Amino acid sequence: MFITLIGYRGTGKSTLAPRLASKLGFDWVDADVELENCTGRSIREIFATDGEPEFRRIEREILVQLLKRDRLVLAAGGGAILNETTRQDFRAAGPVVWLQANVETIARRILRDGTPTPHRPNLTSTGGVDEIRALIAHREPLYRDCATITLATEGASLETLVQRILTQLPPDYRQEIRV
Repeated sequence: MFITLIGYRGTGKSTLAPRLASKLGFDWVDADVELENCTGRSIREIFATDGEPEFRRIEREILVQLLKRDRLVLAAGGGAILNETTRQDFRAAGPVVWLQANVETIARRILRDGTPTPHRPNLTSTGGVDEIRALIAHREPLYRDCATITLATEGASLETLVQRILTQLPPDYRQEIRV
């Protein structure tokens, strides 16, 4: 049993993953943190030194290993869905939950969080809201292609969001829910 959370950064993947995992008695992993732990470098460093193609290659290797696990909730990196094989692997592993938020909310969350700035690079020359808007427009069809569940994360508590996910999971997953 495996659940993957996808979506642009700032949509709540890393926040929801541990809470969802706890309700199911699963483990959880943030793929970006796992990548940084395995390489001993930040995402920003990898992009600056080796470029995005090398980052995506390393990301794919990490995901292949994580997808072998059972009873896991995976908070995937926002761009993991750029790889067709990864999208197929996510779908084959189990439910894929696409977390959504509007551009302004994402920008506010990223700024409020503060942690992405030192670790995650701008992916376009513009950065900021313009980058978010452009990348979401590019990635939206890929998220849609991959997702089995779609969930807007704005205006709802974490508990409400977890409950919404749980009610949409296949029956065999719902049997795992801890009260």
